[in-house]
Amino acid sequence: MAKSLLEKDPKSFLYIFAFDDECKENLEKISIPNTKVISLKEFETPQLLSIKSTRTAGEYCWTCTPWIIKHCLEKYNIGHCTYVDADLYFFENPQPLLDEANKGSVLLTEHRYSKRYDQTKTSGRFCVQFLKIKKDENGLAALNWWADRCIEWCYARTEDGKFGDQMYLDDWETRFNGVHVLKHLGGGVAPWNFEKYRFVDISGQNYKFQEISTGSQFNLIFYHFHEVKLRESKLRILTNYYLPSENFLIHKHYYRELEIGFNFLTNFNINSEKHSDLTINLLENIYEEREDSWNRYTKGKRRLFRLWLLSVIVIMMIFSFLFVFEYFYLIN
Repeated sequence: MAKSLLEKDPKSFLYIFAFDDECKENLEKISIPNTKVISLKEFETPQLLSIKSTRTAGEYCWTCTPWIIKHCLEKYNIGHCTYVDADLYFFENPQPLLDEANKGSVLLTEHRYSKRYDQTKTSGRFCVQFLKIKKDENGLAALNWWADRCIEWCYARTEDGKFGDQMYLDDWETRFNGVHVLKHLGGGVAPWNFEKYRFVDISGQNYKFQEISTGSQFNLIFYHFHEVKLRESKLRILTNYYLPSENFLIHKHYYRELEIGFNFLTNFNINSEKHSDLTINLLENIYEEREDSWNRYTKGKRRLFRLWLLSVIVIMMIFSFLFVFEYFYLIN
């Protein structure tokens, strides 16, 4: 993520929060330009420490999200801060996304679920993935409210209209002033909405897609590589989402970049998960298998529908015959 963002937007500056000492030490070894590595000890507040033991590691990370933004805005002389998930990859400069919300105080990105993957009721309308807060009255009002709510409750379950740190965002358009919801389709393409789009063209590293329902074309700004794991040179996509074959181009590009990153880390004697060309082959096999499985599934659904329709017709014919038979029987 960091490499792709800094390449596409050299003017950006990253505040990276390391949640363990090993991570901090390794990041400092690498010494990525335009970055500031921040340890837990530097930003953990008494409020965070008071609830830390009641959350899992993942839940605590979610709890810290608004506090991370607060730390950056309060400690460093910056006018706004954009939280970015570590599993995003930027294919183009995200500045157009930020410019779109230039007059607002908060920028939110929707999940834009496809119909069959709609999890709005359990995971929320918005995804925290790319969230900008401006250091002004409206932005700070939303941020402070969010931080307080996450201290009160932030767990990996759906309960009373809450889920993690995410569903707190659902009513921000009406709760707070200056909230802008991203319109650019190139920000927030992910497994849960990819089937809504069709690949159109590629020029270098720039990918152009089309929204199937409207025909609107857009450049891919960033993709959310949700549930992707690399372990012992083997690819693992831990997902229940159907990924169209066009998605292979996006993942292939990502894994090539991962390979470059892993090779780079070996120069610093940093242990990392291995990566090899085998992952590309595995990836291709996964997509072929999923495509075959999906084709079999759709063919099976069509067969079942035809069988159901035939059954309905036969039953209607039987009832029609019985009705006619009874009619003539009564006449006779």
